[in-house]
Amino acid sequence: MFRLPHARGVAAVMSVMVTSVVMLAAACDSESTITSPFERASERAAYGVTVSRQLGELRVATNAFHDSTQALAASWSAKITSCMWDVNGGMGFHYGNVGLIDGEVQVDKPELLLYEPTANGKSQLVAVEYVVPYTFRSRDAEPPVLFGQRFARNDRFQLWGLHAWVWKENPAGMFAGMNPQVSCASTTDLDVVPMAH
Repeated sequence: MFRLPHARGVAAVMSVMVTSVVMLAAACDSESTITSPFERASERAAYGVTVSRQLGELRVATNAFHDSTQALAASWSAKITSCMWDVNGGMGFHYGNVGLIDGEVQVDKPELLLYEPTANGKSQLVAVEYVVPYTFRSRDAEPPVLFGQRFARNDRFQLWGLHAWVWKENPAGMFAGMNPQVSCASTTDLDVVPMAH
């Protein structure tokens, strides 16, 4: 003889089914799924979906520039600084695309690429820097914002700047000015930073 299940049993089964469907939908939701090999789960946890995706876009846009000849060919050819360092770490050499130094910032078009010299006489891409000269945005104005981060004043170079350490881990933070893991020991072309950058 066929028996109808108890009402509480049916409700429990339905609750489990609904929960499973909701969890499956959340897992498939594009907002919660990392789809790019250039995006990092740790950055998503630290900065949220939007910034994590922007950092992934930045890596896609600058990936070819691990080969510095590609960067030179793409107009990041102006040597802006020697290898910059201080007691807090280094930044490396800054190479700029002067055509991008126009007062506007775009995630996929950083004005500067930062290279760390290596022992074999070459250099490796470690970060980018976005800059807005004071001639475009006064020193006394509100700072520009990108990645949810406020740019820092840099009076030495008369500009607002924001670093993004997308190619070398920075224990001081993704957007810190200096990276304690970047060294200028492999070059004599040095620029000792007199104050925090």
